[in-house]
Amino acid sequence: MTNWMLVAVLLGVMAVAYHLGLTRSRVMARAGDARRAAMHSRPGYYGALVALWCGLPAFLVFAVWNIAEPSLIRNAVLTMLSSEAGTMTSQQVSIAMQRIESIASGFGVAGDVTPVEAAAAAEMARLQAIGFYTKIALVMAIVLGGLVFTYRRIKPDFRARNHVEQIVRVTMFLASGVAILTTVGIVLSMVSETLRFFSFVSPLDFFFGTVWDPRFSTTGTGGGGGFGILPLLSGTLLVSVVAMTVAVPVGLMTAIFLAEYATPRFRSIAKPVIEVLAGIPTIVYGVFALIVVGPFFSALGAAIGLEIRATSALTAGFVMGIMLIPFISSLSDDIITQVPRSLRDASMGLGATRSETIRRVVLPAALPGVVGAVLLAASRAIGETMIVVLAAGNSPVLQGNPFEAVSTVTVTIVNQLTGDQDFASPQSLVAFALGLTLFVITLGLNVVALYIVRKYREQYD
Repeated sequence: MTNWMLVAVLLGVMAVAYHLGLTRSRVMARAGDARRAAMHSRPGYYGALVALWCGLPAFLVFAVWNIAEPSLIRNAVLTMLSSEAGTMTSQQVSIAMQRIESIASGFGVAGDVTPVEAAAAAEMARLQAIGFYTKIALVMAIVLGGLVFTYRRIKPDFRARNHVEQIVRVTMFLASGVAILTTVGIVLSMVSETLRFFSFVSPLDFFFGTVWDPRFSTTGTGGGGGFGILPLLSGTLLVSVVAMTVAVPVGLMTAIFLAEYATPRFRSIAKPVIEVLAGIPTIVYGVFALIVVGPFFSALGAAIGLEIRATSALTAGFVMGIMLIPFISSLSDDIITQVPRSLRDASMGLGATRSETIRRVVLPAALPGVVGAVLLAASRAIGETMIVVLAAGNSPVLQGNPFEAVSTVTVTIVNQLTGDQDFASPQSLVAFALGLTLFVITLGLNVVALYIVRKYREQYD
């Protein structure tokens, strides 16, 4: 029995436990004994409580066991190899453990297997078998204990609904805690590596430098070159401005048409078709920009006497704008349709035309939500990677010409982390400083957008 089979068994046992609790509560509810009071909760709550008490403790023990078991077994095997491991480096110990794990799992290894490796692999296999069967026995004991404990507590006055709701609240709290802690962990990891980077490069040179030329140097040394972020920020801003110039008017006009002018039949067809664009992978947009849009703009520029590079801020921004159209149109459409119908009727009742009603009543009422949607789209544009990697080029020069190749923050992060990196030189650590800067920018935009949307909801909900 594998871990996945054990999970399937646990889910099956939870389903059976739910059915048992449900059946017992229904039997008690139908009992004709006048001395019994009415059931406090609906039968579904009793079944859910029995299932939760069977499954949640078992899954918790299962998860903790799977996390702790590999390290415990590894330490036990290392104890056997203490005499040999004392003369090996940490890298050699890691390689030896990988060979032992491969032998224990039944996979072959390169070279001859030494007697020490064979004995260690046999011990590891024995410990893994003992641990697995012990885990099964412990989990099943917890399941049966939870089933018996909860099943016997099903009585008319037992507050099953209160217990279930409390368990659900605790579960949701833990889930939100995991999300928050994950975010905090990501930020702290970037902050720690960013501080290491600033031990090599001055923050003033990084945030206000106009030259980006991270020359590779020896590990742990500062080396030469320039680490100014301004050329990267200018490229990011340029691509984002082009993208928003395309996405905002097209997306907003699409939303207005679908919400105010389109017939229900046309809307039911057009809106899903438009939103299909949101499901296209960004790598497909990047390839489209590289092989279609870029050469088209280059040929168009040559025809009108302009020099437009195939890989440029214009190409990347235009395709990114197409990608953002369904994002803005969908959000704006939902916001516009939430404007109370009474405002439209009042405007038209005073003699205003439909277009005047849209300009002077609907759009001002929906403006906070629309602005929030635009800001969320802008944060998405700033953080986009694949389109700019393929279509923007790689020219980290401080300039404002959208017809030339540029380099953005996301492209530079990809370049700095591509290949074998030791994360001890400023050339690798700069990626974390760039990532933290990008995180702060997008976080600021998201906070502003959510604040505006919240004000809108407070006014029209």
